[in-house]
Amino acid sequence: MNIRDMNKRILLQLLGEGENNKCADCGAADPDWASYTLGVFICLNCSGIHRNLPGISRVKSIRLDFWDDEIIECMRKHGNRVAKKYYEANVPPFYYKPQASDCIVLKEQWIRAKYERIEFTDANTEQQLSVTSGDRVGFLWKRGKDNGNFQERNFRLLGKEGVIFYYTKEDKEPKGVIQVSDLNATFQPEKIGNANGLQMTYLKDGRTRSIFVYHKNGKDIVDWFNAIRAARFRYLKSAFPTNSDAELIPKLTRNYVKEGYMEKTGPRQKEAFKRRWFTLDNQDRKLLYFKEPLDAYAQGEVFIGHSEYGYNVTEGLPPGLKGNKWRLGITIETPERKFVFTCQDDEDLNEWIVAFKEVIFKPMSPQDYTVEASLRRKQKRW
Repeated sequence: MNIRDMNKRILLQLLGEGENNKCADCGAADPDWASYTLGVFICLNCSGIHRNLPGISRVKSIRLDFWDDEIIECMRKHGNRVAKKYYEANVPPFYYKPQASDCIVLKEQWIRAKYERIEFTDANTEQQLSVTSGDRVGFLWKRGKDNGNFQERNFRLLGKEGVIFYYTKEDKEPKGVIQVSDLNATFQPEKIGNANGLQMTYLKDGRTRSIFVYHKNGKDIVDWFNAIRAARFRYLKSAFPTNSDAELIPKLTRNYVKEGYMEKTGPRQKEAFKRRWFTLDNQDRKLLYFKEPLDAYAQGEVFIGHSEYGYNVTEGLPPGLKGNKWRLGITIETPERKFVFTCQDDEDLNEWIVAFKEVIFKPMSPQDYTVEASLRRKQKRW
């Protein structure tokens, strides 16, 4: 056996050991690449980010490139577990670690934070103190509620007080006030049309309000995101003092389980089907609908409870009912009424059904019952 084949066999053996079978940066299964200067196994997508770290990370394909004895020995001595112990020694509990499905800006800034800025090693405490405070001041480009234009606005996050203010001018009263207790933040690059686009959703006067922002610098928008998570972490630890960190972390921020267009009809099921944008929130157990994806306010909300309490999802429409342009139907049953929707194609239909079932079969929390009572009063007008 020649050296090339022998070293490839060693690499493949290392790939099956410990944490090496998942990407060191996003957790994707079966990584095909490695950074031989850092000694980590990574996926194809993350390898592209590593290529933009000159002098820090150099990458090779595990199966296609030639590996000499020296760099094979480096991989043998290091590996994902050793690298994680060093580069992720002091990651704050609220700090978001991206998954394989997350957007590029989250992955890139996580990788740069670990290997370029060395933010999480035992030696770097200054960076940790600045992040854990949950305070942040700076400018973000915010989409106008009425005209849809993005304009620069001054945002101030006060972690201890649990509030975000934003201003149109420095010397005026705040244009908006956002309570951290009701806030969710999620990256929405495709929806917003910007690689650094962030959606903030919160309650305003009992209605779900969304604002859409971005920053031209990827590090800044991710720092804002993690500052929001730090402020949320502070709030939740105060509101639920007996809960463990592991119970609180999933509640800091979340991606929505499913978004997209469906057609809907009215409560009598005689109204014309109209295309609307829907968002299904697993944590709050809400289905929200909007006229357009970037609308500031939801036009309606439906609580999606547990199957034991009269909630169900079925494929198909009630007899004699047809959609407008789309024919593939979904019926959501609640204790009060049925909600009827149509989907564009089979793939979308199946994704919505799976998403609804994920919510319907999830156990309800004590807080869910309070939300249910409030929303069931409102949704009668839906």
